[in-house]
Amino acid sequence: MSKKIVIGITGSIAAFKAVQLISDLIKKDFHVEVMMSESATKFINPICIQSLTKRKVYVDTFDDENPAIITHIDIVKDADLFAVIPASAHTIAKLANGFADNMLTSAFLAATCTKLIAPAMNVHMYKNSLTQRNIQLLKEHHVLFVEPISGLLACGDIGKGKLADEEDLLEMIQYALTPKILKNKNILISAGPTQESIDPVRYITNHSSGKMGYALAKAAFCLGANVTLVSGPTHLKVPYSVHFHPITTASQMYHTIMPLAPTQDIIIMSAAVADYSCEEIADEKIKKSENYIHLQLNKNKDILFELGKIKKENQILCGFAMETNNLIQNAFEKLKKKNCDMIVANHLKTQGAGFQGDTNIVSIITHKDIKEYGLQSKESLAYEILNLLINMEE
Repeated sequence: MSKKIVIGITGSIAAFKAVQLISDLIKKDFHVEVMMSESATKFINPICIQSLTKRKVYVDTFDDENPAIITHIDIVKDADLFAVIPASAHTIAKLANGFADNMLTSAFLAATCTKLIAPAMNVHMYKNSLTQRNIQLLKEHHVLFVEPISGLLACGDIGKGKLADEEDLLEMIQYALTPKILKNKNILISAGPTQESIDPVRYITNHSSGKMGYALAKAAFCLGANVTLVSGPTHLKVPYSVHFHPITTASQMYHTIMPLAPTQDIIIMSAAVADYSCEEIADEKIKKSENYIHLQLNKNKDILFELGKIKKENQILCGFAMETNNLIQNAFEKLKKKNCDMIVANHLKTQGAGFQGDTNIVSIITHKDIKEYGLQSKESLAYEILNLLINMEE
């Protein structure tokens, strides 16, 4: 059964962005109901929303189609989430003080489901102490917020007040709808490739996109964990509300992760860390003057092995394996040698698995058994991995 989301749209120039968000939520099979304040209809026509949802858009509190049903109460009874996107300063003030003077505010007050607000307004309106007081008051009443971002505003000012990016909005909606089975857990995740310089122009790297690690970070956040993401260079957007540490080299990853490790409950090393780096890095670009060049490579620190040596009694350590031969055997040996609790073995040569793609096929190996996971999105696989790790703690 699909989740039901009630979207409230208020009078902000960012109201038009709600149209695409609603469209994407419907594509993800959410049941979406929409309410608009009167001022919101000055920015977008309700007919535009109705064409997407195939349902009535509610504006007037007293516009009840069935006299036996009080719409603003009935529509939120079975809602899983009430999200006000975008939320103007005016509506935030009303909601913080319990006003119920239109369909949207009345329904918000009547709703008992999880609530989420995404502010969008002028920077000075947002920073105003009264607005901040209202936001804090709502947070104290367990309302979730998606912080606005900085940029050029419609009024011409530059500052914090733009509606959050859609990707962050979708991530926070997922967070709001996900049980917090990892609440108060500290999880460290490594992701992406590393780059080992040869000269100022060239470097040694691999094909890792970082997608699996970033999917794990997003899933762990949605499950309520305090997430630290240590990532090599990628083109991916940093997940919302994670502690992010960008690195470039294997050495930088080692020196970032090791001090953080003792405070973590779960460590997941999904990064494709370079095994070797150049002994000397040329100060200038190496000219193409010979048929070949000699590179002296030194072995990098094995981060997973080093983590295994200092692993605490109640700490869980998960590694990843990428092999072209004898995958299961090599992954099981890695499990034992590096003192891991779990190894996720990627089926590199199978179509739909491995680097760069959005899907994967893996075997998950523990000291007790091997579980096979067929083709699925890296996003869904992230939840499978985390559920297995949670069960290990029990």
